[in-house]
Amino acid sequence: MKGIASGAALAALALVLTAAPRVAAQDTDQAALAARVQELEQELALLKRKLEVDADTQASKGPQPVLSAGSDGFTLRSADSTYQLKLRGYTQFDSRWFSNTNNYGPGADTFFFRRIRPIFEGTLANFIDFRIMPDFANSQLVIQDAWANMRFLPEAQLMFGKFKGPVGLERLQPATALWFVERALPTQLVPNRDLGVIAQGVAREGLFTYQVGWMNGVTDGGSADTDANNDKDVVARVFMHPFQETEVGALQGLGLGFATTYGHEFGTPSSYKTSGQQTFFQFATGVTQTGTRTRYAPQAYWYWGPVGLLAEYVYDTAQFALAGQPDIRANNSAWQIAGAWAITGENESYKGLLPSAGFSPGNGHWGALELSSRFSQLKVDSNVFSSGFANPATQAESATLWSVCLNWYLNRNMKLMFDYDLTSFRNFDGNANRPDESVFLTEFQLSY
Repeated sequence: MKGIASGAALAALALVLTAAPRVAAQDTDQAALAARVQELEQELALLKRKLEVDADTQASKGPQPVLSAGSDGFTLRSADSTYQLKLRGYTQFDSRWFSNTNNYGPGADTFFFRRIRPIFEGTLANFIDFRIMPDFANSQLVIQDAWANMRFLPEAQLMFGKFKGPVGLERLQPATALWFVERALPTQLVPNRDLGVIAQGVAREGLFTYQVGWMNGVTDGGSADTDANNDKDVVARVFMHPFQETEVGALQGLGLGFATTYGHEFGTPSSYKTSGQQTFFQFATGVTQTGTRTRYAPQAYWYWGPVGLLAEYVYDTAQFALAGQPDIRANNSAWQIAGAWAITGENESYKGLLPSAGFSPGNGHWGALELSSRFSQLKVDSNVFSSGFANPATQAESATLWSVCLNWYLNRNMKLMFDYDLTSFRNFDGNANRPDESVFLTEFQLSY
């Protein structure tokens, strides 16, 4: 019995001695764990405090501006969008090839930059829009646009500065949206860009627009930064989409308009050029424009799905003087009708075609294709020739232009144009006609 008792005692003692280190180890682990938890709690408290400080700092700074970039350009705007600055631009690299260069001087066939135009535009205080657009083509700096427009209401706005005269329909169309490399003949009878002030407005999201202005006045197709006389031109234009709010889908894209100018002009009159930039009419040396000039310009366009049409007519009546001759009044006119078809099915519009898919042969996308054609004519008043104000043997009384163009939109930023223009001429009173002009024009356009 004593042996059994002694063995039990020894076993109990061994168990106690074995368990003691385990208890001690557990106590040590618990202490370390508690210390680590306390350390993490302190770190969490510090992190919370840092976040609170950062939040207070951001709150004290207020909302932050937003910088964005995309296919429409680069934009910097305030957090509430009341101030915005957008950087855009485009360049057009052209070539010109005549079928018979013997009729023209050296350099007629050429590569050249048609336009190089960065655009700075934006909004101030949520109601003042502005735009500055220089042009660096031909290594010369020309300020094409520099204007501000105050939008008190959509229906009541006031614009001042240098901008396109609101007359010609194709002239007012963005250069990046044109169906052809060069604009048609009516554009040569309307102002290009002028300086002045215009009251304008838009009702019902374009259902009706109007513009009434007081401007320096420029020659046919001209631009000017200075005024040659104290008289100013009154300019007015109205345009409407009469079926825009109806359910007649085929007519919703119909637009009708009328523009006019009236003023007194003095100085050297304009000459008229072909799409190959060859002069086909100019007044005799010494002729000056004087007295009143009035323009009338009815215009229209129609877009329905992949089809578009554009038509305009310009009637220009002006007074001219030549030493030793009585003053004359010349009534010149021009018109055009043009159409386009988006072969790949995109929608045509006055602001240009947007390809549904960009050029990506690996994915089976080739961009968008567009085919366009037009017929245009400009006629000089026969009174100009019969009165000796122009030489009927060398200057054409009328020019008739026929064009066909294939446009390839690789994406919304890149466009290739292949344009063939044929212009025929008629001289006054049976004089030998000027030879036809046959020219092939190309253009690579990069815009953003």
